[in-house]
Amino acid sequence: MPVAIITGASKGLGRALAAALAERGWDLVLDARTDAVLREAARELGGRGGRVRAVSGDVTDAGHRTALVAAARAFGGLDLLVNNASALGAEPLVRLEAHPLDGLRQALETNVVAALGLVQEALPLLRASRAGGAVVSVSSDAAAEAYETWGGYGASKAALDQLTAVLGAEEPGLRVWAVDPGDMRTDLYQAAVPVDDSSGRPLPQTVVPAFLRLLDERPASGRYAAPALLSAS
Repeated sequence: MPVAIITGASKGLGRALAAALAERGWDLVLDARTDAVLREAARELGGRGGRVRAVSGDVTDAGHRTALVAAARAFGGLDLLVNNASALGAEPLVRLEAHPLDGLRQALETNVVAALGLVQEALPLLRASRAGGAVVSVSSDAAAEAYETWGGYGASKAALDQLTAVLGAEEPGLRVWAVDPGDMRTDLYQAAVPVDDSSGRPLPQTVVPAFLRLLDERPASGRYAAPALLSAS
């Protein structure tokens, strides 16, 4: 069975994507910081098909990243790495004039530096994948559009987009996609804008078919928007 590492997999989009892959029989290595919530997710998904290993920790910790890749190696290799774990940098979001610099550093460390560190750890296994290794970087429309208060988070996602694009150019044997999932009802969004009523936003499960389409059709490396993938299917 193919093997995937998904970061930020205890809830939201990460958990929804993990559930979809579990239904397809994938073996999963799941990451999140909160051990109890992650283990609950792993228990639920473990009965759906493939093997599931919960490895709790912080992706900014190099030792934790090594443990994630080691768990995939124990499953026999790695076919897909999903960099989904994200930090806002300020909760709730604030204008740049008041944005805490330590918060921006945290967002860059989580969303960019840790993502690259995990890619570096995983590359030997991804290159050896018989199915063809793939990397998914979960991006945001804030990476490309200028929304008030989203400057710090958006800057980190823009950096992730560029890192992903260059990785795709440097690793032609892999598929490397940055994916803007579009609006979703998630804890991350609620923490970013707690005064906003997000009840009308789509649930993360609704955009998972866009990610599955990438895996099924394996288009060229690049940046994709989930709503466009869904509307074209």
